[in-house]
Parts: sequence; structure tokens; C-alpha cells
Amino acid sequence: MTDETANQADIDRVNFLLTLRRRGISDQAVLRAMGEVSRTAFVSPDTIASAYADQALPIECGQTISQPYVVGYMTEQLGLKPHHRVLEIGTGSGYQAAILAKLAREVVSIERYRTLADQARRRLGAEGAANVEVIVGDGFEGCPDRAPFDRIIVTAAAEEVPEALAEQLADGGVMIMPLGPENGPQHLVKLTKSQTPEGVRLGQEKLIPVRFVPMLRGKAREL
Repeated sequence: MTDETANQADIDRVNFLLTLRRRGISDQAVLRAMGEVSRTAFVSPDTIASAYADQALPIECGQTISQPYVVGYMTEQLGLKPHHRVLEIGTGSGYQAAILAKLAREVVSIERYRTLADQARRRLGAEGAANVEVIVGDGFEGCPDRAPFDRIIVTAAAEEVPEALAEQLADGGVMIMPLGPENGPQHLVKLTKSQTPEGVRLGQEKLIPVRFVPMLRGKAREL
């Protein structure tokens, strides 16, 4: 990397953090984590010039890396604490997992595409995110043998909350996910699990409109 390229990368990162602040991301721990993780390390080579732009970018297997604002917003809404164990559904490039790794004790990330899982492991290893485990699997099933999880984040849209994920959320836990049809309106929702005299309750709060790739069942045939 030339000095000129390095300087431009620094400028892009500063502007990136300013944009997040202007759009309402105020949690200092989240902003610090997003400033520390190199977004350029998690995008495809042909989109590096746009790595810090506030937009989603294409990655392999027809998937995307979410725009920085959405990553910051979802992370902030999780309300992460250093002792939390987090389940992520949809590893993708590994960028969101890298952010989570700086804020939580442990991250288990499920990816249905082996190609993406392998790439994410390499990127996360280079980033020093030793507390992330990437597993090839079906996101609808979650990771029952490692449950319960304090927080769950889903980075693909489903039409309804997967029952298995709700079951794997700890009492008092929070899940953030996009809900809505592939070709219709989608919103992020915040789900909070609690015990009531009537039994388990999953409170739901609608947040912001979003556009995510659909959540698909099973492992991908083309791994």
C-alpha cells in the first residue's frame, strides 16, 4: 500500500465514522469497534474502493455485505455486554462477526455457503477475532448444542421468526432480525424474551425499514 493509498484509507475511515454519528449511531463501544475493524478486509477485491461507502456491496454466492449504517444500527440495538454469548445467522463476509467479536465474549456464526464460511474464517483469523466460530449449517436450526444465547442477530430476511431461534434465546435475551417477504416490505424487529406468569413471552418492536437477501433453509448445494 502506498502512502497516498494509506492516507486515503484513513480519510475514508474518518468520514465513515462521521457518517455513522450523523445518522444516529451513538454507542461509543460500537463506534470504536467499527473504527477498529478494517472494512476493506471483508469486501470483494473489485469493490474495495467503495468499502467505506454507506451502501450494501455484493460478495460471493449472490450475497451482500450490509451497509455500515445497518451494521452499526443492528449492533447498537443488541445492547451487547462483554460477557454475552452471541449467535449470528448469516456469516457472509465475516464483517458483522468481526464487529461482534470486539463487543462480546463469544460469537457463533452460522453460514449456509461453505465458500463464504471458509473465506470468513480466514478474514476473521487475520483480524485476530479468535472468539468467533464459523459453522456451516442451516440458519433456521441455529446451534442448539451451544444454546442458550444472550443475543441473536439474523442478517437475512425471514417472513416469520424461526421457532428454533426463539427457543435458543436466553431468558431476558434480545434478537434482532429483518422480517418480511423477499419482494415486499421488510423491517428490522427487536425481539425480547421474558418469563411471565402465563409463560414465555417474546416481545416484538418494529424498528426501521430495510432490504435484506432472503433467509433460506438448509445448507447450500453448491458449497
